[in-house]
Amino acid sequence: MPDALPLLIALALPFAGAVAAGLLPTHARNAAAWLAGGVTLVGLAMVWAAYPTVSAGGVLRLTAGWMPSLGLDFSLRMDGFAWLFAGLVFGVGALVVVYARYYMAAEDPVPRFFAFLLAFMGSMTGVVLSGNLIQLAFFWELTSLFSFLLIGYWHHTAAARDGARMALTVTATGGLCLFAGVLILGHIVGSYDLDAVLAAGDRIRAHPLYLAALVLILLGALTKSAQFPFHFWLPHAMAAPTPVSAYLHSATLVKAGIFLMARLWPVLAGTEAWFWIVGSAGLATLLLGAYIAIFQHDLKGLLAYSTISHLGLITLLLGLNSELAMVAAIFHVINHATFKASLFMAAGIIDHETGTRDIRRLSGLNRFMPFTARLALIAAGAMAGVPLLNGFLSKEMFFAEALSAKEPLPVFFDVLPVAAMVASAFSVAYSLRFIHGTFFGPDPVDLPHKPHEPPAWMRFPVEVLVLACIVIGILPAATVGPYLDMAARAALGAATPEYSLAVWHGFNLPLIMSMAAFAAGLILYRLLQSHLAKGIDGPPLIRSLEGRRMFERTMVFLSWRLARTAEGLLGTRRLQPQLRLVVTAAVLAGGWTVWTRGVGPGNLAPSGIDPVLALVWLLGAACALGAAWQAKFHRLAALILLGGTGLVVCVTFVWFSAPDLALTQLLVEVVTTILLLLGLRWLPKRMDSPGSRGSEAVTLTRRLRDLGIAAAAGAGMAGLAFGVMTRFPPELLARHFLELAYSEGGGTNVVNVILVDFRGFDTMGEIAVLGVVAMTAYALLRRFRPAADSVDVPEQQRDQSAFDASRPDRKDGDTVADWLFIPSLIARLLFPVILLVALFLLLRGHDLPGGGFAAGLTVAIAMILQYMFGGTQWVEARLRVLPMRWMGVGLLLAAGTGLGAWAAGRPFLTSYFAYSQIPVLGKIPVASALLFDIGVFALVVGATILILIALARQSLRGHRASAPRPPEVPAVPEPVPAPVGQTAVGDD
Repeated sequence: MPDALPLLIALALPFAGAVAAGLLPTHARNAAAWLAGGVTLVGLAMVWAAYPTVSAGGVLRLTAGWMPSLGLDFSLRMDGFAWLFAGLVFGVGALVVVYARYYMAAEDPVPRFFAFLLAFMGSMTGVVLSGNLIQLAFFWELTSLFSFLLIGYWHHTAAARDGARMALTVTATGGLCLFAGVLILGHIVGSYDLDAVLAAGDRIRAHPLYLAALVLILLGALTKSAQFPFHFWLPHAMAAPTPVSAYLHSATLVKAGIFLMARLWPVLAGTEAWFWIVGSAGLATLLLGAYIAIFQHDLKGLLAYSTISHLGLITLLLGLNSELAMVAAIFHVINHATFKASLFMAAGIIDHETGTRDIRRLSGLNRFMPFTARLALIAAGAMAGVPLLNGFLSKEMFFAEALSAKEPLPVFFDVLPVAAMVASAFSVAYSLRFIHGTFFGPDPVDLPHKPHEPPAWMRFPVEVLVLACIVIGILPAATVGPYLDMAARAALGAATPEYSLAVWHGFNLPLIMSMAAFAAGLILYRLLQSHLAKGIDGPPLIRSLEGRRMFERTMVFLSWRLARTAEGLLGTRRLQPQLRLVVTAAVLAGGWTVWTRGVGPGNLAPSGIDPVLALVWLLGAACALGAAWQAKFHRLAALILLGGTGLVVCVTFVWFSAPDLALTQLLVEVVTTILLLLGLRWLPKRMDSPGSRGSEAVTLTRRLRDLGIAAAAGAGMAGLAFGVMTRFPPELLARHFLELAYSEGGGTNVVNVILVDFRGFDTMGEIAVLGVVAMTAYALLRRFRPAADSVDVPEQQRDQSAFDASRPDRKDGDTVADWLFIPSLIARLLFPVILLVALFLLLRGHDLPGGGFAAGLTVAIAMILQYMFGGTQWVEARLRVLPMRWMGVGLLLAAGTGLGAWAAGRPFLTSYFAYSQIPVLGKIPVASALLFDIGVFALVVGATILILIALARQSLRGHRASAPRPPEVPAVPEPVPAPVGQTAVGDD
């Protein structure tokens, strides 16, 4: 296979697997597990297939054009550093899939769980393989989204919902900061390509915007990796199922921030700003997390805070501005993933087999679960830094870096070795508590389940990870050495230092520090026994500093108090004041520009005014003024006048030879006028008259004020349009489109070629927005309950119903059917004709006025006629229209056209056209943009019909609500059976 193909497979396969898993039946537990396992193993094989290239120092790249003019390409890039993280994503992921198969309960919707897990796996793969910073930020936010779904998987519990919301709020906010920082970084470099950024380190550090970019990017990294002061979300994420914790919070999600800091270390590190921000955050997190972990009573809570501490250790190493510390950080990423994933799985086994994770209720499990106890003992030893286990090696490297670090402020580095020893002693203490409190002591009592060993395959992933802890600890150079060297050289390049992975470095100061920390941890745990036995929640001294409480108060302030204050100052429930604020702000902004820049005549002489066109415009202006004047008290008249203004605009487009715009304007005017007319039926009636809200003078003043604002805004837009039309720019933009419309777009209708080719990406975004708006309108109308005065049947319809009721030979609705017989017959006969016209407009749009948008509106008009004259029930009984599917097919066609361009090696949405020989018709031009236009057509049809159906069904609900209810018949009590031997009353 081509060298870069494994990258595409490794990225795309998890997402495809997620879709497939989501389509499985709810209880297809085994099928979902086999699917997820197969996807993960294939992904791991793809990563391994890239090893020969990256181990030799090569870089695999796969690039496809997206928006080349903006420097945005879809780019995948794998070097040794990315290979290491991709291996963790798929390697630990495969073990988690096996573990989850036996952990998840039979009543859980397991396919949904694996769908979320695989989607997260694909997102994480996208982060580590992205060769473009914008693309990296996109996958970064996807990891936040899918981690939210995984943490909140058991959404029936409040803890899961709160934990998921907290994680999403913190990490997604950091993601927005990261995106802003990436934009600044790309501006500094002139490219978002990762290779270009990594080659511009000196330029970045010397730029005035370096500090802004650094702070924003680090906000994204520190929030994702749960660093102080953003650490509080991780413990609350423990409400997720244990497989999620073992995967996200040991090897993937929380390591994304570490990956980003290490990935950009060559270009952002080496400055005092980097040292103080990263180093300080890492040191505070290292100590705070380790201290709090000692006093946690929940096994997963203890592991969560220990994870925070170890992430702080890695962050501190990255902040020391030392290449050797960078190597130690990468090494500890590997070690932490192995022992922490195994410990999370062990905690899940304990919870699964005993029914609790509370250390205060657990003890003596060594006699019931001996194999699990030994596995947990080894993993906890690695976490504590016991010799001959992998955690000991990276801890000694950390001690060595703490002793040898040099910076302008020596006081900090006098404290650093002491802080390292204190944190290491804390890690020994909480590791001892995990093991001693759970597996030793008297037999447990009153557990929800009788403890016993788990199934062998559930314990298998823990055994593999614990074996890795032992093998790496004994033979580091032979096992992990080549991979660590490959990753370090890919991250540091020529600056990679010499280092040793020997188990024994002699009796040196780091070894003495390790021994002292181990002894201090033993003593500390022994001294805390009496305090821990009391079962008091929270750590001493800082018990009141609870991150969740601070987060909740902040959210209440932002989303309630501040929002309510701003709403009280600026907001209103009425539309008119909102429009007044918006329009006034626009007028002031335009006026300020004119005041500062000045106004001058254009370089083109104004042409004469045609009296016929002037008369048409006066008619349109009169309709607009009349609509504004009548909008509040006579809505129907205002809507009719507004339609007149729209028709005048349509005539104006025809006058200036813009048939495409005229056709679209006419169709939009028809559809929107009818839909607005249907919506007006359900608005509350206006019972008050002008001037009833105050004196006539106040009312007149208010309306004159609004008239002045509207006149200023209108005059400003007219002046802006006049200024544009009386100036000829140095280079006419239209000339570019006119020259290239046929040669590159394959069409002679320049307007349509712009929409579906030159500006196809904009059009795709617009139809996506149209679909979202239609679904939003449908959802709102489903929950909409009209005012009581709007539910009553109109008087004319009541008269018709009364007439039908008075005649024994007629039934309700016959009069309406008689009146609409001719119009409905005409509408039914015209229905196929209008559809044919729509097809005609669709197929001719690339060369003549028409296109997908106009064709879609034409179909919508045909459907509106059927609903108007045939009625909702008649139409839906005969025409099965599925608007959501139309919208989905439309979006898929539009996106598929862009992906097809990728398959041909061209930028996204690049059009292709050729001449095809069609029988009978002969040789005709065929453009791929036609498929895109069909997608636009399908989405416009679906969106407009979806809104139409929502309005039509609102009418049915309103009629049911207003229909008289049949009188309730009092229930007749059942006769009480007579006692045996007696006769009931009335019996003979």
